[in-house]
Amino acid sequence: MDTAALTCWVVTDGKVGMEIQAIGLAEALSIQPVVKRIAPALPWRWLPPSPLWASLGAAGPGGDRLDPPFPDILIASGRQSAGPAIAMRKASGGRTFTVQIQDPKVDPRHFDLMIVPEHDTVRGDNVFTTFGSLNRVTRARLDDEAAKFAQQLAHLPRPLVTVSVGGSNDRYRLDMAAIDTLCDRLLALTREQGVGLAVTPSRRTGAENERRLRERLAGAPAVVWDGTGDNPYFGYLGLADYLVVTCDSVNMVSEACATGKPVHVVMLEGGSAKFTRFHDAMRKAGYTRPFTGALEDWTYTPLDETARAAAEVTLHLTLRQPAA
Repeated sequence: MDTAALTCWVVTDGKVGMEIQAIGLAEALSIQPVVKRIAPALPWRWLPPSPLWASLGAAGPGGDRLDPPFPDILIASGRQSAGPAIAMRKASGGRTFTVQIQDPKVDPRHFDLMIVPEHDTVRGDNVFTTFGSLNRVTRARLDDEAAKFAQQLAHLPRPLVTVSVGGSNDRYRLDMAAIDTLCDRLLALTREQGVGLAVTPSRRTGAENERRLRERLAGAPAVVWDGTGDNPYFGYLGLADYLVVTCDSVNMVSEACATGKPVHVVMLEGGSAKFTRFHDAMRKAGYTRPFTGALEDWTYTPLDETARAAAEVTLHLTLRQPAA
């Protein structure tokens, strides 16, 4: 089936991690989607998703409107998007194929397909599970971005260690002590193994933690992105020989594992049953190892769950077409 000819909306509440997954799936279907960011007002912002009160009006007065003509495919991601997805499926008379990414804690039968990571526990006939999260990492993107940022890192010694730093969330804590421990280990690698460091902080890293990173790595063979200019994240992934990633983001770990390079995970204080299931599964499958200060070499087939999910969407779309 030629999905490239189909129209597609991505609907999220604007959270970057959610939007990336939905856009990644659309791109894997060879579609450039229209991105709709909603801003649910009361009472929908507080209400759990339910077909009883699902409404296109839940997009909120400050969000993008969800007016017809409706698209062929709707890819919704995150809890706030579930109500509008249910409402659009109904309003379109079932014509719009609705894909819900992650579990919004509502019965999967209210969507055409639900895509969740294996460490989520929801299951059903129309639930497709992935190993980690969907993303926008492809071999072509890594190669293109690596070429774009190669000169920026050309002065650094090899091997190159790309370090992706997340931040505190409702499960993990990234504090100054954790930054210092990470920097101690990274600096030891520069002294003992002569590595170069390419570091990308995230929005959640925080100003104080980022300041500490720069302070500790000053004078070392390291580049710490300052947040200006084009985002070098994919380029640094593509240029890396080894990857070091903090454990607080399923997205960052999954993206790192899509490179096929050794991924060392920095465990932070905190955690949850869901994160424990995720990290245990990634280690058991041979994608990641804990970062204790040493760099290890191993191989695995790059994780490409976005392409696998896109194939599942295509299969469902093909099966629902009327026979010729």
